[in-house]
Amino acid sequence: MSVSDVPPLELLMIEKSDDLKTHQWVYQLLRNNLLCGRIAPGIPLTIRGLAQILDVSPMPVREALHRLACEGAVEVKNNRRVIVPSMTPEKFRELCDLRILLETYAAEAALPYIKEDDIDALEAIDGKIDQAIEMNDVDGISLHNQAFHRYLYQVNPHQKSVPLIESLWLQLGPFSRIAISRLEKVYLVDRHVEALAALRQRNLFSLRRAIESDIRDGIASINTVEGIHNYFRGVA
Repeated sequence: MSVSDVPPLELLMIEKSDDLKTHQWVYQLLRNNLLCGRIAPGIPLTIRGLAQILDVSPMPVREALHRLACEGAVEVKNNRRVIVPSMTPEKFRELCDLRILLETYAAEAALPYIKEDDIDALEAIDGKIDQAIEMNDVDGISLHNQAFHRYLYQVNPHQKSVPLIESLWLQLGPFSRIAISRLEKVYLVDRHVEALAALRQRNLFSLRRAIESDIRDGIASINTVEGIHNYFRGVA
């Protein structure tokens, strides 16, 4: 499958609350769509085209895309056209390795601050992932999974790693979506259950192992999709 076969852009919309300025809403909406992989790599978009879809002026779209470009999620061409960067096998491997390094570190650093209420909240998020899997909700699987990890890492009040981790999620989002959408069923051990058990036991080694295994399972599921590397520049 080539990028030319990707269906037309269909954005996952979010409600604009009264306390959000337009440029903030546009940023959050586009960011959510990138995190769950709704915008495919290499597909050219225009600032004006996105503005029309979102029924806003070009200015808040331009501001949002500038922020997303700083996070490595998009490339802005000539200040008019935007694309999700293409991938190479080498870049993919490095992004995955960085996920493991940063997220195992973030989980370990959060462990001393974990309370029972936090574990209950994480358990509730994991339940939402299970529901999304049952409903074959690709967006929900991605976003709730990220919410689980984000909540865990942000328990540490001194953390500085989450923005770096989310930059990796943004870059890997389209490829995670390809894998999730093509798997008939998620045949994976629920590593989040293992992580929750480790948190209750305050077991640093088991927590690290659960988070690393969770990430490696996701990487393996991407690699098992037939033709996945056709999305990588230089391979297609």
